[in-house]
This record gives sequence, C-alpha cells and structure tokens, in this order.
Amino acid sequence: MCRWWLVALACMALQVAMAQPLPLSRALPLADLKSGLYFSGKDVQTLQADEFANPAQLWLSQGAALWGRASVVNGKACLSCHGNVSSMKGVATRYPAIDPASGRLFNLEDRINHCSTRHQQAAPMSPESDALLGLSLLVTQASKGLPLRVDIDGAARPNFQAGASLFVQRQGQLNLSCAQCHDQNFGQRLYTDLLSQGQPNAHPVYRLEWQKPGSLERRLRSCYAGVRAEIPPWGAAEMRQLALYLMWRGEGLPIEVPAVRK
Repeated sequence: MCRWWLVALACMALQVAMAQPLPLSRALPLADLKSGLYFSGKDVQTLQADEFANPAQLWLSQGAALWGRASVVNGKACLSCHGNVSSMKGVATRYPAIDPASGRLFNLEDRINHCSTRHQQAAPMSPESDALLGLSLLVTQASKGLPLRVDIDGAARPNFQAGASLFVQRQGQLNLSCAQCHDQNFGQRLYTDLLSQGQPNAHPVYRLEWQKPGSLERRLRSCYAGVRAEIPPWGAAEMRQLALYLMWRGEGLPIEVPAVRK
C-alpha cells in the first residue's frame, strides 16, 4: 500500500511539474538590449531628439485632432469615452494582446480600429493611413519612457510560441531568419548601415526612406521583402504573433515615440 501511495505522489508531482511553463531562453540577455537608436547615425539621433524638427510631429498633430473629433454618425469622439489622451498611459506597452471578446490577438492598430468602428460607428481606417498612424502615434506617445511588458500567458501563449518559431525560421530566396540578422549579427555592417537588434519600442516609427511613419507590421513586411519571402496579407495573424514575440524579446526597453530611423 505504501508503494502505491509513493507511485501516486510521484505521478502527481510529475503532472504539476509538466503543468508549469518551461523557462524561456533569451538569445539576448535583458541587460544587453539596445534600442535601434543606438545603432543609428548622429544625424538621425539628433533629428529624433529635436521636438520641433522631428517629422513625426506632423502625424502626432493629426492624431491629437482626431482624438477630439466627433463622429458624424453618433457624435462620439475618443475623448468622449477616454478623456484626455494621458488616460492611455501604459496601454501601448502591453500590445499585441488577446481581445477577450473575439479571442484574437490584436495589435494596437487593431484595437484603435475596433474601438472606432464599434463606439463611433466609423468606417475602418486603412492600414498605414495617416488617420490610423496619427492615432496610434498619439496613444503610444502617452506611454513614452515606460518599459515594454506584454502578457504571453494564457490564451496568448500559443501566439507567442508561433511568433518565437517565426523569428528563427529561415525564409525566402535568401534563406535567412530574423534571428540570424538581429540576434547573431547585430552591430555588423550591412552596406553602409549597422544592423540593429530589431527592437520594436520605437513603432510607429518615422523612416526617412518612407518619408512618413509606419507601423511595426509595415517594418516586418519590409523584412520579408528583403529576404525575398512571400509577404503575408495585411492583418495576418503571423504578423501579430511575430510582433508579440518581439515585444517580449525587447521587454524592459522604454517606448521612445516619436522616433526616427533611416
């Protein structure tokens, strides 16, 4: 009888151990994380630091105007429900996140669009539209200086694991993975530029090559194009899953919107 109890206890202990999440390994220790600004030239660093010259300020101004603009359908504005945009402090640090109603993984742009269409009865804003970028920049700026901190447990866990797999998966005609550039070779030169760690804490970011801000999804699509891989459609789940992994990977880095990159 004693032996049966021992076997039962051993089985229970094994089940408890298996239920616990495995420790997550980080290729880049948290103490070694660096924003993309660290790898940028002095001209870009200066432009980002200059509140008046920073070109992203134009889109921030548009976002501020939209925040207080009433819907022509029902007269509601973002301001009506949320008050001053300062109420959004901390929100951008935790996206992508699971939407409780649908169970889908939302990025911040998804959340803004969902809120606008549901509560203001407005038409959905197109990806990378000035309106959506302006509101996303405005909401993100409310968390400026706060560290990234996403939830990867519960319903988010399968999405996180999918994103982690995507990060190390070789893709495209160049047969390269995100990890090969941004984990293994950051700081090395790619033509005239230094490879960064691929951190997401500056998005939406104004890129000089785009001559406008762009979302993290647009940047990821650019990387897919760079390795000559098939680019997922706008709104694809894998883009949100990869973004969730990147936000976890950059945990602790402060949001630095409005940011500028080359």
